[in-house]
Amino acid sequence: MRKRFKTIVPSIPLSIAVFVFGILLTDNISRGHILLALVLALLIPQVARRLEREFAHIGTLRPLPKLIAVMLYDIVRSNINVARLVLGREADIHPGWVWVPLDLTNIHGITALASLITLTPGTVSAELSDDRRYILIHALHLDDPDALIEEIKTRYEAPLKEIFP
Repeated sequence: MRKRFKTIVPSIPLSIAVFVFGILLTDNISRGHILLALVLALLIPQVARRLEREFAHIGTLRPLPKLIAVMLYDIVRSNINVARLVLGREADIHPGWVWVPLDLTNIHGITALASLITLTPGTVSAELSDDRRYILIHALHLDDPDALIEEIKTRYEAPLKEIFP
């Protein structure tokens, strides 16, 4: 009986989350909305369990407070720099693309790195190579690609390598 239930509902927390968000996304609650949320709550976990899974292996969380502080500082600093660029002369903006080589191999660490890069104003992570060894970054203003690569690797990737070995 329990095995059959697990086949129908492979992840109770995911089903509950999908159902709750399905209801919250409607402007009025009707039987149709409840039925649709219920159907989605049963179907989405079925699809999700078939996806390739890589579980997060956490190393140490010691670098996390410093990483958060660095990230907050970089967000403020980047906001100021982007504001100067946007409010200044258009000719002073030199956008560019750069492939950053990755030492991170854990997909969760790579995802966190891509998120941190995108959270910093003026940079966006755009693509991960098929072999997961490079991430493509777009910078609003790119004078020195090597300096950007070094900054990403030392400020973000190094602590993430400790957190996600």
